[in-house]
Amino acid sequence: MQKLTIEYPLSTQSPKIVWELISNAHGLQKWLADTVTEEDDTLTFTWGQPWTERDTKQSRVIDIEKYDHIRLLWDYHEETPEAYWEMRIEKSELTGHLNLLITDYAADDDEAADLRGLWDANLERLHRVSGL
Repeated sequence: MQKLTIEYPLSTQSPKIVWELISNAHGLQKWLADTVTEEDDTLTFTWGQPWTERDTKQSRVIDIEKYDHIRLLWDYHEETPEAYWEMRIEKSELTGHLNLLITDYAADDDEAADLRGLWDANLERLHRVSGL
């Protein structure tokens, strides 16, 4: 497993705004997947529209601290709990603005490049829909 960390600068000083976009199905559906549903500690992500080919994956919340971070584990990584994915809000000492730190894991270098591209696209969509 290869750990991938992406630091994304945000144009806000409000952890509450960021938290609403990363900590629940409603917020995540705005930028991470076409449909996100929540049941207990499990989020179900679906990409694609009902009339197209769809991809659905589930992720279980394994650690959460309000206004700080949410750590999840994809259902296909249940056997390797160290392969979590996490979104963490950090304040920049330099600017006072917030950064979103993404941690994810890839099997190899090729998957790491694909994963980085996927996160870059998702973070671009986050910026477009929220202005962050």
